[in-house]
Amino acid sequence: MGKKSNKFILDACCGGKYMWFNKNHPNTIYMDIRKENKGYIKREPNFCINPNIIGDFTNLPKSIKNHKFKLIIWDIPHLRSRKISGDFLKKFGNLNPETWQSDVAKGFKELWGVLDDFGVLLFKFSDYHIKFKEVLKYIPQEPIVFNRTSGSGKTNTKWFCFMKIPIIK
Repeated sequence: MGKKSNKFILDACCGGKYMWFNKNHPNTIYMDIRKENKGYIKREPNFCINPNIIGDFTNLPKSIKNHKFKLIIWDIPHLRSRKISGDFLKKFGNLNPETWQSDVAKGFKELWGVLDDFGVLLFKFSDYHIKFKEVLKYIPQEPIVFNRTSGSGKTNTKWFCFMKIPIIK
């Protein structure tokens, strides 16, 4: 086995890296399904999506599958839509209305597979289009804790914390 990687955090849907204090954290691999240069949203000319790796959380690239992560942040799109239009969807992306259930299930399985023993997966989701109970049906693990944040009145966001606790025989 080669040298241990200093990249032990994965942001699996980094988007514009809104939640990051350091948007270039040295121990993080930022992944997103797309790359968008500054200016693609006219109202926000400095906004961009600039991941280290282009990849889909439902089918991780081989370079990601070779890692074991201590922390995975998974902030999937919250909206169901067939196509991306409007600034909000251009910024945050969308879930396919026909496949979102299997996409969530596959994504969790893929990420759980690269999560190290005793590692933590933080899952952020807003119930704007899909209720929390519905999403959790497709995640085979029970969260350890969660936290709800209030939205604009129509929506709430929850952070779910999962920990990969190995079965010790």
